[in-house]
Amino acid sequence: MPEPTGNPSDPPHFSRPSGTTGTSGTSEPSRPSEPLASSGGPAPEQVAQRLTAVIGRLLRRLRTTSSDSLLTPTQRSVLSRLDREGPATTAALARAEFVRPQSMRLTLGALEAQGLVGRAPDPADGRKSVMSITGSGLAVLTAVRAAKNDWLAEAIAAELDDEERRTLVEAADLLGRLVGK
Repeated sequence: MPEPTGNPSDPPHFSRPSGTTGTSGTSEPSRPSEPLASSGGPAPEQVAQRLTAVIGRLLRRLRTTSSDSLLTPTQRSVLSRLDREGPATTAALARAEFVRPQSMRLTLGALEAQGLVGRAPDPADGRKSVMSITGSGLAVLTAVRAAKNDWLAEAIAAELDDEERRTLVEAADLLGRLVGK
């Protein structure tokens, strides 16, 4: 097995076997082989490190696809949560988003000012109010989701051949299994 080259703290690279070609038809340079675990496959720690790096880049790229919506990542997350889970109090949203209630009040205030969320008295406790997504909020959220999906679908179509797309579906199934635990 060849010795790894480059910075040892860099994440390992997964690549096609030497001499294979990408979708562009050009030969891609070989990268160092992945160190193997005792079972013969890549070590779980190295797979985790590589996945963390790639998924982080993917998430950052997806966030930039909807930048024209003028929503912060927290605002998008809150709208998405209200869409999925229904109306909630400021305190419940703060706990769910792992932020302080004061920060959540600011986020909800900005969303309310844009007409993306609405406030109503809490049926269980009239001193509190619950926030819910409005029709306008749902329209913005739908547009943000569509922009992300469109970018990813276009990137997949442009960069991956049929076999690579099948492999990506298998990888998505495996990732789903991991996060389902």
